[in-house]
Amino acid sequence: MSSPEDIARARQLKELEPLHEAWSNWTHARQSLEETIPLMQDPDPTMRTLASEEFTTLTHTLSTHISTTFPSLLVPPSSTRDLHALLELKAGVGGSEASLFLLDLLRVYVRYAGSVGWRTSIIQSSETESGGLRDAILEIKGEGAYDALRWESGVHRVQRVPATESSGRTHTSTVAVIVLPLSEDAESMSGSDELFKMEDVKVEVMRARGAGGQHVNKTESAVRLTHTPTGITVSMQDERSQHQNKRRAFQVLRARLMDVKLSQDIANRRATRRNLVRTADRSEKIRTYNYAQDRVTDHRIGLSLMNLTSFMEGDGMQDFLDALRRNWQEEIMEDVVGESE
Repeated sequence: MSSPEDIARARQLKELEPLHEAWSNWTHARQSLEETIPLMQDPDPTMRTLASEEFTTLTHTLSTHISTTFPSLLVPPSSTRDLHALLELKAGVGGSEASLFLLDLLRVYVRYAGSVGWRTSIIQSSETESGGLRDAILEIKGEGAYDALRWESGVHRVQRVPATESSGRTHTSTVAVIVLPLSEDAESMSGSDELFKMEDVKVEVMRARGAGGQHVNKTESAVRLTHTPTGITVSMQDERSQHQNKRRAFQVLRARLMDVKLSQDIANRRATRRNLVRTADRSEKIRTYNYAQDRVTDHRIGLSLMNLTSFMEGDGMQDFLDALRRNWQEEIMEDVVGESE
């Protein structure tokens, strides 16, 4: 079995892989360019043409390394790069249509997670009479899930004609998404770490209730946690036993408290010209899904994808996540340069 030192060393080597790969590609391109330049004076016209094309390709590669690849390596490693994610989705304005879109959006995240090899589990959901969901909590287990999906926090707006709309009028509905960090020990019910102390958590048990408010069992299996210092409350009743509900509730509480801590850490670095707080404002409308125009638009970076179906199938999400990460890296690089001036 690997020791903690071996694990730390392996993780450090993995972090150095991008630097090693970038330098190896740069060195190879430089060497190839030096070998190509003499061939541009070759007596054979065909050889000169091939050498000229190769010269153009290699200079472009080297230029990209200088302008993009090497500067991106200045971005400090994320302190949350190994964390899993919890996604909390809540239907906003729009009534039953909002709850139906929440279900659609939940499926998008499940499909995307499956496409990159992450495991998903819906740990809580509240159904509506229309067949949608009033709210849901999705657990995504996979290294880097939080860093990849953290940009999804915010208000998602959908514009479409509901199936029940006879006049063909477009309705606007919203779903609020909050992405929380989830660590390996998030399911622990102990408060021995820096996130909380057990004496600060009020634990209440009760009988689980159904959609109409009626009790659905005769045992007190539902659990509600209240973190007194912050006022954060977590209720869980979807599992069969009180122990399972308590374990899930502590998992969500820990994720919310970790999110508060990360937000405070970001706020403490407000001296930088720009930061993630603006980019991930949860009250901000971040994305619009327009079915009539077959368009998805991310308002933070002005990126539109003219294939809504591809996005809803989970295929187009990577384009947005990559663009948002590049935008964040550019902001971090600007901050690094600004601090060095």
